[in-house]
Amino acid sequence: MWINVMGKEKVGNTVHAMRIEREMTQEALAGAVGVSRQTIIAVEKGNYVPSVLLALKIAKQFKTSLEKIFFIQ
Repeated sequence: MWINVMGKEKVGNTVHAMRIEREMTQEALAGAVGVSRQTIIAVEKGNYVPSVLLALKIAKQFKTSLEKIFFIQ
């Protein structure tokens, strides 16, 4: 998903794909990183750009770099 941030730059993410690849539910990911399932839904849909703290927690949960999950184009 993409979110338009400050003009032409957009933030994309692979949270949904990473979660599905690991056979993890939205609820399980939410619990692991300390947010609601609705927050995970919003991130996956591209309706919400997470804080740096939440983005780092998601990357840590998936045991991968932040750049493999969140990116600017």
